[in-house]
Amino acid sequence: MAKEVLLPELAESVVEGEILKWLVDEGDAVSKDQPLVEVMTDKVTVELPSPFAGVLVKKLVSEGDVVPVEAAVALIEEDAAAAGGSQAESDEDRGERLSLFKPDKTETEVKNPFAASAKRSPAATAERPRAGTNKYGRVLAVPAARQLARELGVDVALVPGSGPNGRVRVEDVRAFAESAPAAAPAGVAAALPTVTYATPAGYEKLEERVPLRGMRRIIAQQMTASHLSAVRTLVVDEAEVDELVRLRARLKEKAEEEGVKLSYIPFVFKAVVAALKKFPAVNSSLDEARNEIVFKKYYNLGLSVATEQGLVVPVVRDADRKPLLDLAREIGDKVERARASQLTPDEVTGSSFSITSVGNLGGLFSFPIINVPDAAILGVHTIQKRPVVRNDEIVAREMLYLSLSFDHRLVDGAEATLFLREVIKQLENPHWLILQAI
Repeated sequence: MAKEVLLPELAESVVEGEILKWLVDEGDAVSKDQPLVEVMTDKVTVELPSPFAGVLVKKLVSEGDVVPVEAAVALIEEDAAAAGGSQAESDEDRGERLSLFKPDKTETEVKNPFAASAKRSPAATAERPRAGTNKYGRVLAVPAARQLARELGVDVALVPGSGPNGRVRVEDVRAFAESAPAAAPAGVAAALPTVTYATPAGYEKLEERVPLRGMRRIIAQQMTASHLSAVRTLVVDEAEVDELVRLRARLKEKAEEEGVKLSYIPFVFKAVVAALKKFPAVNSSLDEARNEIVFKKYYNLGLSVATEQGLVVPVVRDADRKPLLDLAREIGDKVERARASQLTPDEVTGSSFSITSVGNLGGLFSFPIINVPDAAILGVHTIQKRPVVRNDEIVAREMLYLSLSFDHRLVDGAEATLFLREVIKQLENPHWLILQAI
C-alpha cells in the first residue's frame, strides 16, 4: 500500500512551502532519507527527504505549487524488506516525525494586528483539560492548529484535543477561542481589501504577467507583515569616518593573508552592538500575544543581502562575542551562501536587530523596511568625500549617511536619535572597536 509523503512544519511560523523542483521521477526507486523535492520557505530552499524506502508512484503536486504544511506531496510504495514488517505509522508517530524537522522555538511570532485575539480567564482555563504531549514533551497539535492559536492569542497547551492521543486540531482551537471571543480593536478592519489591477483598454498585448512565486512571493509576504506589524519612523544622521577608512586600509592586507575580505560591515556590526548595549529598547520586540515587550540580552544581527532571487537576511548570532576578523569571515561566508541559495532555515531566523548596506548601489539614503519582529533596522550608505565645515574652514572629509528605521511603539524618537549618535561615535573612533574585537 502506498504511503503519503507529507510536507513537514519546517519552522514554527511556516505554514506553507512552494514546490521548486522535483529531484526524482515517478517510478524511480528511492532510499530512506534520499532528497525528493526542493521546497522554498522563509527565503531559503530546503530538500525534503524521503521518510520511506520504496518507489515513488505518484507526485501529488507540481513545481510552482504552494502547499500547506502536513499536506501530502507524493505517494511512495514502501519497500517491504526495508520496512522490516513494521506496523503502519501511527498518527502520533507521524506528528513526532514531522515536528523533528525543526527546532522547538520558544519565541512567539508577531501576529497580524488585524486579527482578533481571544483571551481566557484563569477560571475558564482551569476547568479545561490540557492537550496531549508526545514523549519529547511537545504538545500534540497539527501545524495549522498551532498557527491559528498564535493568530488568536490562544495557548495551544490549554486547548483540549479531539484527535488521537489528545492531538489538537484546527476545529479544537477555533471552538476554544469562540467560547470566549474578544472583540477586535475599535476602528480596525477585520481584513484588508484585495487590490485588483485592471489593464487599460488597448494595452493588453503590451503587458507580461507571471505568477507571484518563489522569492518574490516570500518577500511580498514579509514586507506586508512589516507594514502591518510596526509603526515605522525614520531618523537620518551622518558620520565622519576618515579614521575608519585609514584603519580598514591598514588591516585589509593582513586580513587577506588570513583569507578574509575585510569590508566596513564588521566595523558597523561592532558599533551597533556597543550602541545596543546602551539602548536596550532598540534590541527588543513586541510579543502581542502576551502583551509584553521582550528585551533581548543577546545580539544576533541580520544583514540584508541582494541576490538574483531577491532579498535575503542571514543572521550572525552572538556578534558581541566574536572578534572583528571572525565576524568578517562569517559575514563573507553567509553572504556567499545566501547568493548561492545555500542557507538553512535556522540561518535566516532569530535576529534581534538588522542592518542593510546599500552603499555599493548608490543613493543618498534610504528608509529601510523593518525585519519584523525586530524593533529597528540600520541603513548603511556610501562613504564618499564631501565638503564640510571644520573650524570655520571648508575641508574634504570621508562622510557616511546612516538611516535608522524603528518601531515607534517600542523606541522613542529621542532614544533612536541617541542610539544612532552612539553608532556614529563608535565609527568615528574605530580604535574603540578594535578594543572590543580583542
